Amino acid sequence: MRQYQFTQARRYDPQAIAQHYRNRPWKAIWRAITVIWSFGGFVIGMLWDSWQHEVAAHQPERATHLRQILTRLGPTFIKVGQALSTRPDLIRKDFLIELIKLQDQLPPFESALAFKIIEAELDRKISETYSEISPEPVAAASLGQVYKARLMTGEEVAIKVQRPNLLPILSLDLYLMRWAAGWIGPLLPLNLGHDLCLIVDEFGIKLFEEIDYINEGRNAEKFATNFADDPTVKVPSIYWRYTAKCVLTLEWIDGIKLTDIDRVKAAGLDTDTLIEVGVRSGLRQLLEHGFFHADPHPGNLFALADGRMAYIDFGMMDQMEEPIKENLVDSVVHLINKDYVELAKDFVKLGFLTPDTDIMPIVPALESVLGNIIGEKVGDFNFKTITDQFSGLMYDYPFRVPAKFALIIRSLVTEEGLALTLNPNFKIVEVAYPYVARRLLNGESPALRRRLIEVLFRDGKFQWNRLEDMIAIARSDRSFDLLPTAQLGLQFLLSEEGSFLRRQLMLALIEDDRIHTAEVGSLWNLVKEDLQPARLFNVALGALAEFSTAGTAALTKL
Repeated sequence: MRQYQFTQARRYDPQAIAQHYRNRPWKAIWRAITVIWSFGGFVIGMLWDSWQHEVAAHQPERATHLRQILTRLGPTFIKVGQALSTRPDLIRKDFLIELIKLQDQLPPFESALAFKIIEAELDRKISETYSEISPEPVAAASLGQVYKARLMTGEEVAIKVQRPNLLPILSLDLYLMRWAAGWIGPLLPLNLGHDLCLIVDEFGIKLFEEIDYINEGRNAEKFATNFADDPTVKVPSIYWRYTAKCVLTLEWIDGIKLTDIDRVKAAGLDTDTLIEVGVRSGLRQLLEHGFFHADPHPGNLFALADGRMAYIDFGMMDQMEEPIKENLVDSVVHLINKDYVELAKDFVKLGFLTPDTDIMPIVPALESVLGNIIGEKVGDFNFKTITDQFSGLMYDYPFRVPAKFALIIRSLVTEEGLALTLNPNFKIVEVAYPYVARRLLNGESPALRRRLIEVLFRDGKFQWNRLEDMIAIARSDRSFDLLPTAQLGLQFLLSEEGSFLRRQLMLALIEDDRIHTAEVGSLWNLVKEDLQPARLFNVALGALAEFSTAGTAALTKL
């Protein structure tokens, strides 16, 4: 039989873990008693509320109690609470609101023990490695704690030290969770749509990745490479000579938490500029690199004195592949165009519904819940509204949130929440549209461009109001210059790829047996200040310079 070695295991292996604890039942039994005792009062309280018909009155109290239990039970359960806060298919909205507040902080463990771990991992004395080190941790979290130090060469560094015996603790808790999931999963009044054990396994895989500090160091360097051309984003350097499985030494970041608004303003930093940096970097992670920071909570994002945004803690990262990105864009287009049958099909492709699901009963529910999300103005859109609306829908129908999308949702909603903290009137599209416009015209694949151009059409008809909204929002960005984007757009229209859009624009001008002079005039009033004759001439000249013989041939096909 396979022996599970905690000192060597770095990947989650549920079968090996199960075999280990089946041979040591006393450990599992004692931990199970502790967990059951902790949750006993919560369950009894819920049952009492039901018997007394006072469920609604005590829901806030019960939700708070649940959060406190998870905190007391330690690292694994704190992480469970954080993961559940992004899973509307598992938890009702009232409990989601409370779990989002769950703080990933615990009392620190003894510094003497932390220093022993550093010396054992690096195989050298503290005094031989660092010229100075803080006697107490400057931060403590569920999985580790951080010390501030200085290398012998003078660089200030942060030393991240993993909690002792963390791997056995996490493994035991995951074993019990998986065992319980197999027994009580079918009895839970939840529309999981798949095996609850798979959810535990998804969580275990990511948790094991997060406690592998060598993997975290590699993630940080990959992230830094992706943003090497972006002067607004800072990623700390990794000092590999002083890094091991349970110790990570990285460049010290002297920044301000984004939630500390008073300090941000006292440092003379512009909150709107910080928001723009955060949103653009988030969009680049998803739309360009596909490699994204899945845990951008307030403790992992800092504002620097020079206006840059610093990312830290790269333990929880994920990769989004091109097919997933294209299917996701399809769903956004169908949502905007209110095509709920196609939207339901998109949910099947993305894994939110199983392939054998009968989607027709779900379509009216989608229309009822999501019909008002996209308002008259595109600027009314926000991710928090969608997730709030969806939580009820996913509880009543056989939806699930695939692990990858749970992380994407967590990333987007968390970043939007930070932006709203800095500016309560913030609308993510005000920053997103200018970026997406440039990205679509200059860098994305033809397949993705065609999908997003469909946003301008509904039932085959051109949506003038959407184009006006896009331009108005794009111009709200102080750094946005309409003319370079217009030049890219003109080049696209004159290209062979732009033949579909040329044809549709010509039809739009004369659709419904009338010339749309009023719509064209409205657009002109919106952009005329940016279209000065001299600059307009240069833009047209630049576009024509890129115009090839093949482009001319394509244009004559109209």
